[in-house]
Amino acid sequence: MITKRHFTLGLFATTLTSMVPQAWQLAQAQTGARGARIMVGFGPGGALDVTARLLTTAMKDYASPFIVENRPGASERIALEAVKSGAADGTTLLLTGSSSMAVIPHVYKLGYDPLQEFTPVTTVCRFPFLLAVGPMVPGQVKTLADFIAWCRVDPGQATYGTIGAGSLHHFIGVALARAAGFEFTHVPYQGLAAVQDSLAGRIAATIFPAGVSLPYAQSGKLRALLTSGTQRIPALPDVPTARELGYPIIEEDDWFGIFVPARMPAEAVKTLNTTIRAALKTDDVKAGLAKMFLDPAGEPSEDFARLVKSEFDRWGPIVEASGFRAEN
Repeated sequence: MITKRHFTLGLFATTLTSMVPQAWQLAQAQTGARGARIMVGFGPGGALDVTARLLTTAMKDYASPFIVENRPGASERIALEAVKSGAADGTTLLLTGSSSMAVIPHVYKLGYDPLQEFTPVTTVCRFPFLLAVGPMVPGQVKTLADFIAWCRVDPGQATYGTIGAGSLHHFIGVALARAAGFEFTHVPYQGLAAVQDSLAGRIAATIFPAGVSLPYAQSGKLRALLTSGTQRIPALPDVPTARELGYPIIEEDDWFGIFVPARMPAEAVKTLNTTIRAALKTDDVKAGLAKMFLDPAGEPSEDFARLVKSEFDRWGPIVEASGFRAEN
């Protein structure tokens, strides 16, 4: 299981349990009988969707009904647009990852500023990425240094697959290639098809959240060469971190987080933050996240806002230096 990271829970950490009933009562009073929804920019079945459903189940007292609404497409921009223009009363929430807030704004010409149009409520979970290679890469390639050397000798086969162009996965590969000085051709896919192509020997490598690649790495079908996390993964203790290998530029513990329209009152955001953090402490949510190798998080809104801004500032220059720009 991925190493748990402990986040500061603010001044309410020691009394959170006793505050839960009151927080839920306040939240329910705000949402009333109208119900609430968590928007997800991907279809059913993925990690974001499953995480959202875990939350709505654990937060059943927050609103009735409390549903997950899938709005896939356009690199999550459809879902973001819906939340941006949605009711700012705690009934319209967004669950998304860092790509939509820290990377996509540098890739697309958006009609909105994500740092101004949304209020970060709290992180929900965290996870690192794995760079893993498949059978296209010779068996004697055991380390990242070996792989980079192989890529330099045969750049035509130096390929890596991700969930899509413009994603954080994409730019982790870009940043690594620039830092190490080798050609690394990105091959965008939909969903997890890149993993299947790597297993079939059609592409050399993949960059995916650890929960996606970990089972294949444990079985020996893929070879994990690097984790982007700040710590090694206990299930793969021999796989070094990016920083250990000399590439701190790609150190990344990615996150899923909850956002609301920026017009939502600060007190309501605070109440929602407390409610979500209480849900993250329940056994069902912790167990559900663990099955996906996701670490429960939960930070005060102010800390999460600083994290979003720092990620936005960090990945902007990397995207700009790559020269990549999406058309639509």
